[in-house]
Amino acid sequence: MNNFTFENTTRIHFGKNQIEQITKEIPQDKKVLIIYGAGSIKKNGVYEQISNALKNHNWGEFSGIEPNPEYATLMQAVEKVKKEKFEYLLAVGGGSVIDGTKFISAASCYEGEDPWNLIKNQEEVKNALPLSCVLTLPATGSESNCGAVINKDKEKLVFFSSLIRPKFAVLDPSLTFSLSPRQVSNGIVDAFIHVLEQYLTYPVNAKVQDRFSEGLMLTLLEESQKVFENPDDLEIRSNIMLSATLALNGLISSGVPQDWTTHMIGHELTAYCGVDHARSLTVILIAILKVCRKAKEQKLLQYAKHVFNIDEANLEKSIDLAISKTIDFFKQMKMPTSLEEIGLSEKDIEPILKNLEEHGRTKLGENGDITIEKSREILLAAI
Repeated sequence: MNNFTFENTTRIHFGKNQIEQITKEIPQDKKVLIIYGAGSIKKNGVYEQISNALKNHNWGEFSGIEPNPEYATLMQAVEKVKKEKFEYLLAVGGGSVIDGTKFISAASCYEGEDPWNLIKNQEEVKNALPLSCVLTLPATGSESNCGAVINKDKEKLVFFSSLIRPKFAVLDPSLTFSLSPRQVSNGIVDAFIHVLEQYLTYPVNAKVQDRFSEGLMLTLLEESQKVFENPDDLEIRSNIMLSATLALNGLISSGVPQDWTTHMIGHELTAYCGVDHARSLTVILIAILKVCRKAKEQKLLQYAKHVFNIDEANLEKSIDLAISKTIDFFKQMKMPTSLEEIGLSEKDIEPILKNLEEHGRTKLGENGDITIEKSREILLAAI
């Protein structure tokens, strides 16, 4: 196991009706801006619950944060924050709303010329407004980590800072009952691949992290088979929500190598053609498993045995079966596993590679050996 330092300061309020915790969590003397997406929270009762919880606070709202939040929209929120002197941000939604709010938090305190430099040039975040969140779509883990993904002019880039980690997060599984089947599928698959990115690398004898990861994957596999038949089952929703949070709160990544090639290439796919984030990941992951199976052999065998109960004497057959079962899982979740299924072909590979190079994504993977040429091989395998 590698050396590590782990800290996660986000307070989690988990369970039904936990929105009421907002009342005492947000200081009453802070002017609060509620930030959300297209407005579904006004249809499913979440907005009303939050309004009641903040009835003795001074608050306003900003809506319209897109899936894959756009810089221009976020800057409108920054302008509102500055003009009306908001002091505390409350994100209500899924990963996109939370990520967008993280940027608004940092950009509202930025003293340079262009807040995009925080992302494009990875400038240090020196100050940020306090923020918290109410999670309505479990997927990204953004509710308790310090990263965010923001879009501008078909660039989808990541930035990190401990100052943008939410102070607290409300995780009420009942708020996910109104999600569409596609949103549920996307969330489960996103969380599953988050775990794989931290697990399918090479062994460092980190048994605790490995067992946590395997448990999360098994839970997501099991509950994914039940949730569509029992969409109003609170326990199923609870297990999915908590799994998605634990998949990317920093715990299972501590002391182990990480990959993230799937996400980096996947971000370029989303920026290039607008495909859902999770659906970009399933396409790329399968290609990576095929191209990088030798480098990942030991962990693939462990994955086969501990997650899919495959214990073939023939090691190559075990890996084949593990990849096949992963593909089956994605197909059961109605996710694509090839570029063709998302409307792309070989002619689209070069523009994607060009974007990878422009964004410095030229040494990806747990060993830093996924070059542009290797990414080309992966994209060709994805056709």
